[in-house]
Amino acid sequence: MTHRLTIGDFLDRMNRFPAIDVRSPSEYAKGHIPGAFNIPLFNDEERAAVGIEYKKRNRANAILLGLKFVQPRMVAMVEQALAIAQGSSLLLHCWRGGMRSENMALLFRASGIQCEILEGGYRSYRRHLRQSFAKSMKLIILGGFTGSGKTEILNRLHSLDQQTIDLESIAHHKGSAFGGIGQETQPAGEQFENNLFTQWQTMDPTFPVWLEDESKAIGSVFIPDELFYQMKRSPVIKINMNFDLRVKRLEREYAAFPPNQLKDAVARIRKRLGEENARIAFDAIDRLQFTKAIELSLSYYDKTYDYGLNRRDVQTVHTIHLHGDNPDENANRILAFADRHHLI
Repeated sequence: MTHRLTIGDFLDRMNRFPAIDVRSPSEYAKGHIPGAFNIPLFNDEERAAVGIEYKKRNRANAILLGLKFVQPRMVAMVEQALAIAQGSSLLLHCWRGGMRSENMALLFRASGIQCEILEGGYRSYRRHLRQSFAKSMKLIILGGFTGSGKTEILNRLHSLDQQTIDLESIAHHKGSAFGGIGQETQPAGEQFENNLFTQWQTMDPTFPVWLEDESKAIGSVFIPDELFYQMKRSPVIKINMNFDLRVKRLEREYAAFPPNQLKDAVARIRKRLGEENARIAFDAIDRLQFTKAIELSLSYYDKTYDYGLNRRDVQTVHTIHLHGDNPDENANRILAFADRHHLI
């Protein structure tokens, strides 16, 4: 019988040993433990066929069908495992920690590879993730209108030895209708949560964690309910920055992108802008007069942000006025502000 590990021990041992996810390619693509390699026991079609055989006939027939599928690939799977293991043990998991991981462990052990299996499989990892996001942490939310340079300030705070998590970087999206421009393809929703958890679990609960104020949706992915609930109850430091400074920052960030991408973004908020404002914004982009298009877009985003902020407990919102757009100076000012208000 292969030695089984709790999720805590499994994640700890991933720092020393390679992990193999033996689920099908589509299961792995939907969401996997970051850092785990995929050596599927069955492909998607084979997995479906074995499941049908199990339901319609019996377990023995399902196992026989599975063996027929796997036999031609056994050598290739062992070669993959040997290349990944490089002489060390392997950590294995499937969905529930059942037959797929047990059978792969049996095959790999026969080839001289020591294996350990995750008790409860990937399902136990997802349960552990949810429980971790639900644990109370001391969060500080960095807020402010679009164009305030929050992401850069967050990065500077990290360089000042503050614990930070950049949700937009993990999501590959900046949150607004323009947020996907220039970004990598977004991860699947479940994988976003997994990637976020990889950073979350490294946070020291005795110190605050800084996060940027976000809507629940960041492009096509969503902040986990448990974490989002904590964020909404946590203190906010709202940046108040001159409108013109914000316009100039956004112009620097977006003016280099193709006009058709900017117009597509405006089209996504067309109804909220109003037909006349949207038409003016389209025309301004066509004329490469980005300032006007940005000003019109901000008129919508500022109102939207204010609406969300006003739904918070007013006592949790602390406003800081920043008169320049230097991320280093602003990060230092915000850190001092947080200290004065006993937030850190």
